Amino acid sequence: MKDARIDRRLFLRGIGGITAGVAAATTLAACGTGTSRVSSGGGKGGGKTVVVRDSGGSYGAALQKAIYTPFTEETGIQVKVLNLDDAPLLAQIKQGRPQCDLINNSMMSHHKYVKQDALEALDVDRVKSVKSAKIPENQITGHAIGSSFYGQCIAYRTDAFGGKKPESWADFWDTGAFQGSRAMVHPDGDLPELEFALLADGVPMDKLYPLDVDHAFEVLTRLRGDIKKFWDSGPLPGVLLSREEVTMSTVWDGRIADLQKQGVPVERQLNGIRRQFQGYAIAKGAANADAAYQLMDFSLRAESQAALAKAFPSNPSSPVAYAKLTEDERNALAGAPQYYDKGFDADVDWWLKNESAVTKRWLEWARG
Repeated sequence: MKDARIDRRLFLRGIGGITAGVAAATTLAACGTGTSRVSSGGGKGGGKTVVVRDSGGSYGAALQKAIYTPFTEETGIQVKVLNLDDAPLLAQIKQGRPQCDLINNSMMSHHKYVKQDALEALDVDRVKSVKSAKIPENQITGHAIGSSFYGQCIAYRTDAFGGKKPESWADFWDTGAFQGSRAMVHPDGDLPELEFALLADGVPMDKLYPLDVDHAFEVLTRLRGDIKKFWDSGPLPGVLLSREEVTMSTVWDGRIADLQKQGVPVERQLNGIRRQFQGYAIAKGAANADAAYQLMDFSLRAESQAALAKAFPSNPSSPVAYAKLTEDERNALAGAPQYYDKGFDADVDWWLKNESAVTKRWLEWARG
């Protein structure tokens, strides 16, 4: 099953293959990569259709339930879903023949699409829900608008430390007071976790960027001997914690609730959580741009974001959406008001400039 975050990471690593993707685009389209779903609804849209790209899996199913089907019921516009990887989609856009109109992807990926001249410039005035949902200004760009975020945080076994609870990244690094092995992310899973190393060594959260890479690797090296596994898929931290192979791991915050439902004695620590946003953009040359604007507007409504949060462990970008959830639903989300100031947004501009060099150094460090 695909995961939106893993799909994003594959793109970040593979965007350099766009030339090869151009040659393969027609073949991939003919083969029908991924799955295609169409919402059914009334006739208000007069037979109109909009094609949206998402990454499928449980995330795609949640989008169908919370967004696409209600949108079709309200507007009559049919929603066709395309589960296509980024390289062939970019190739199609380069050829002037995009198969999709609206693209659901990470904001970092959208920035890279812009560099490829693959997105339409947005008329934000056509997206009325931006104001009513109070989307944060830093998640509104000239080409994309953030709809939700996921975060990386600490997960730990509650039965491992004699009643003590880790409170910070410094505790994650303190294997004396909090004994046991650790797990951290591999670049195949997400961005290298340099920020956590710096926070562990006392760098203030608002002074992280630009990241001091040398300092971060010095701190990572202190923990290297206690890192049992570098995870490259969302479920793996939970597996390692469940088997008691590690006592603490970095983790995507939405994974903890599933583990708890299974009876695994785990908890999350949200201090120092790193947020990365997902959002919407319109493909350059989209055939159904008007309908794409309508679906984007519908998706960004506070009500729609709240409905998606009930169906999938993502955190709405709209602060208004949290008021539309029950207290229990709200408290389960890292984006809830009481947690938000505990974390920080990944600096997309810094990572766009430095990810390749940092990843190369990380791989050499991990092997060493």
